[in-house]
Amino acid sequence: MTSKLIKLTLHLLSFLSLGRAQRLGRLLGKIYWQFGGRAVETTRKNLRACYPNLGTEEIENLGRLSLQETGATAFEIPLMWEWPVERCLGLIREVEGEHLLEDYQNGHKGLLLLAPHLGNWELAGLFFASRYKMAALYSPPNQPGLEDYMKEVRGRSGSELVATNRRGIMRLFTILREGGVVGILPDQTPIREGGEFAPFFGIPALTMTLASKLILKTGAKPLITYAKRLPDGQGFKIVIREAEAGMSSSDLTLSLAALNQSVEKCIADIPTQYQWEYKRFRRTAPGEKPIY
Repeated sequence: MTSKLIKLTLHLLSFLSLGRAQRLGRLLGKIYWQFGGRAVETTRKNLRACYPNLGTEEIENLGRLSLQETGATAFEIPLMWEWPVERCLGLIREVEGEHLLEDYQNGHKGLLLLAPHLGNWELAGLFFASRYKMAALYSPPNQPGLEDYMKEVRGRSGSELVATNRRGIMRLFTILREGGVVGILPDQTPIREGGEFAPFFGIPALTMTLASKLILKTGAKPLITYAKRLPDGQGFKIVIREAEAGMSSSDLTLSLAALNQSVEKCIADIPTQYQWEYKRFRRTAPGEKPIY
């Protein structure tokens, strides 16, 4: 599919209401689960590994619901990218933990926002970018011709998009030292040079070291956040939480463990809305049995 056709498809889907987009996405997710495929098998393997105490029926039920919620997320993206920012923000019904932003609002330090692949991370980004001068890491899309479009729609609220290269990483350090806001997706598998193994649901997972280094070298305040999807197309709830205290440790091992624990606690709130079809354990620690 060419970039022009992809953009046309996204534009047409943006005419859907939130409720209809979610229902269509869930329907396609349900159908996909029934027919099986790589995403279905990856979801099953992830859930079995992370929830070893659940029975087969429970794993199947959680996996099926998860793929439906992933479908809902996919069909929400055209809305988040094509709707006016104010209309997107109008979908937010509640903000939990807003008081945790007080330190930053008082100008004490930079703010590092950790937004895992949970709920609607595009809306979470819009929420913070609409309030603060914010920078966010992004990976260029595989499809040629889409990068400019992505930068345009994600930056329309004033967010600065920083590429995942050496120059971009240095820019993040500068922003935080100046008291700015940086957003990172903390649960992506980094390249081996940019990560170390740390427990995630008790399994050694290659975990990014960038967030820990940003905190240690700039003194930024780490918060973890996500946009929780409410039932029946009602909208979303922005949740803001303290990261685990160990994240600010100078011991990288402790900091990485705390990062993954922070993500785990968010997933525990809405496990069906986590992106379980992502191969989080694609790199295997020495001596460990491959999951995939």
